[in-house]
Amino acid sequence: MELFLDILLVITSLLLILLVLLHRAKGGGLSSLFGGGVQSSLSGSTVVEKNLDRLTVFTALIWVISIVGIGLEIKFA
Repeated sequence: MELFLDILLVITSLLLILLVLLHRAKGGGLSSLFGGGVQSSLSGSTVVEKNLDRLTVFTALIWVISIVGIGLEIKFA
């Protein structure tokens, strides 16, 4: 179980970093580097931003659950 939680923590940490960097900020952010033409067509679409937000929140919840699980495992093992 400890190995599973450690692997889950590493995967969700990397995925969370990637998802946060993909969010579009007011200054453009890293997401503006991936295709200027695509970005202009997606800038009006709020569905993409909402789905990215939902995926980021879901990944963050899994990340927090894995940290709590590792903490409980350390405490009671």
